Amino acid sequence: MQTVLAEIITIGDELLIGQVIDTNSAWMGEQLNSIGIRVKQISSVSDSKEHILAALDEAKSRADIILITGGLGPTKDDITKHTLCEYFNTTLVTHPDIEEHIRNLFKRFNREPSEVNLRQADLPANCTALNNKVGTAAGMWFEVDGKIFISMPGVPYEMKSIMEEEAIPRLLQRFELPVIIHKTFLTQGYGESMLAEMIERLGRCPAQTHEAGLPAIAGFG
Repeated sequence: MQTVLAEIITIGDELLIGQVIDTNSAWMGEQLNSIGIRVKQISSVSDSKEHILAALDEAKSRADIILITGGLGPTKDDITKHTLCEYFNTTLVTHPDIEEHIRNLFKRFNREPSEVNLRQADLPANCTALNNKVGTAAGMWFEVDGKIFISMPGVPYEMKSIMEEEAIPRLLQRFELPVIIHKTFLTQGYGESMLAEMIERLGRCPAQTHEAGLPAIAGFG
């Protein structure tokens, strides 16, 4: 069974100046770990084409899956889509189904989407669109040279919707992943260094444990 490695890249100047706290990475890391994918690195970069391109190159050299959040809004400083077009040497094409989805979202509020809003239906030609049921910015799935890139909006509830409805099911189909079981032990009255010594005995044979003079831990064998 293969070991699948992932990296997470969050994009936005607001993250770097502390205006917004990056909760997306923690949540994505937890979800990936729960399905057997190991997160090796998390990076935050500014809304700069050069920085985004460099981060993508570095992540590609280390990981099988690269998850990207941020920079998919309708404003001019949201450059992720155009940067991905450059990175994957492609152009934007309009997805009529996404445009209809955007119109329907605005219709709920008795409003008409602007041209800027409708342009969010333009996605890189070589990506697979990932439906965003709760927002206007669709996710994007690229598979190039055996690597998977998943780009999602930075709005937490939109990112979570795409991860749960689209990205995770696709990853489970794409990879044969191990099952990870987590157990938590609650302790009291021991310092961290003493606990570290006690836990180390779990990786030793019984003879080594007795030679080291380590005390037994209730429930540890």
